[in-house]
Amino acid sequence: MKIIIAGNGKMGAALTSQLTAEGDDLTLIDSNLNVLESSEESYDIMVVHGNCASMDVLIQAGVKEADLLIAMAGADEVNLLCCMTAHGLNPNIHTIARVCNPEYTDQIYVMRQMFGLSMAVNPERQAATEIERLLKYPGFLKRDTFTKGRVEIVELRIDKKSKLCNVALNDLDGIVKCKILVCAVLRDGKAVAPGGNFVLREGDRIYVTAFTNILTLLLKNLGILTHKVKRVMICGGGRISYYLAKQLQNSGVQVQIIEKDQERCRQLSAILPSACIIQGDSTNQLLLESEGVSSCDALATMTGLDELNMIISLYGNSCGVPQVITKLGHIKNADILGDLSLGSVISPKELCCNTIVQYVRAMKNQAGAALTVHTIADGQAEAMEFYADERTRNCGKPLKALKLKKGVLVVCILKGAKMEIPNGDSYFNVGDIVYVVTGKEKSIYQLNDIFE
Repeated sequence: MKIIIAGNGKMGAALTSQLTAEGDDLTLIDSNLNVLESSEESYDIMVVHGNCASMDVLIQAGVKEADLLIAMAGADEVNLLCCMTAHGLNPNIHTIARVCNPEYTDQIYVMRQMFGLSMAVNPERQAATEIERLLKYPGFLKRDTFTKGRVEIVELRIDKKSKLCNVALNDLDGIVKCKILVCAVLRDGKAVAPGGNFVLREGDRIYVTAFTNILTLLLKNLGILTHKVKRVMICGGGRISYYLAKQLQNSGVQVQIIEKDQERCRQLSAILPSACIIQGDSTNQLLLESEGVSSCDALATMTGLDELNMIISLYGNSCGVPQVITKLGHIKNADILGDLSLGSVISPKELCCNTIVQYVRAMKNQAGAALTVHTIADGQAEAMEFYADERTRNCGKPLKALKLKKGVLVVCILKGAKMEIPNGDSYFNVGDIVYVVTGKEKSIYQLNDIFE
């Protein structure tokens, strides 16, 4: 499929990496020649130097023959003009634009056709929504949702006090006392597809498939005490902090935002009148102590610098904050984060990329495409949701009789209103929803791709 990526910042670079790995024909547009040359050396792609909203530049990039344009420039207005121009030159092209300004939220929805938009993405808003979901279940490092919230894959870290430490997966039922499936384990930076004899060790991060309605029971049976979050301290007053504060206030949560820039503090005070806005340096230990960091229910570090976020989160963890959430935007190698007490790590870039890659896969295979795609285990595995239709092979056959590709695991089957964590005797039929976890190196575009 021919795809044009307009803008080669963090998001554009991440998309270039993912989509070239999937075999797509990419053309990259950017006004920074050095950035283009670097991408051209790293990937087998075409590059065009210039303004991505310019008609001449888009024509040079092959917009009239392209299937999809992804506008990821730094300015919302440029992205919208880019999509509008591309659609005018090629009415059949699909367009995706990154639009981050809260002022445009309603406008984009109402004027979507006028802008020629197939989809708008907002990484900051996605990140805020993900953080709010994590705050509802302290104890989980990450939550990925399927079937409109009925099934989830949650991430847990095994520490030396955990009830699961040194326990084989075959013996989990007697401890958790509810139906779950450990679909992946991250050990020493490497993802493992565990068997029943696999023994969990201190430091492992496990990915558990469970029904959403038993998550509270799961945490209770593991001895992970949870309480309703009443006060959240947010370090950094950017867009994610704004979206998050707004969502938390709607849920009755008290919000404190610490922001260094005086003008930004004034803006936040005007648009978030119920929040407590503090002007100051969030790396200042005395300031954090005076504002009650040790007594808050959760700390979210949302500054623009990954290094600052990591330092503040480590300090918050040392103060005994029950839940710490760290935003990281630039860290490429997740291995170095493994032993750091950063709590839940949120990457707006990764969340947005997953949404776009899912759209691209759906375009390639309109009929049998994945309904949902999530990246887990630090990007080493994917969890996908498929609809079994008339073309799906092996319907009605027990899983133990199927020859699945190596590293592929069926983790859940939804039969109408009934959900099932499968065993060897389980099967799926036409009309069922099937959930699959696979290594990232496997190209799974439709359900039939899981079979040998």
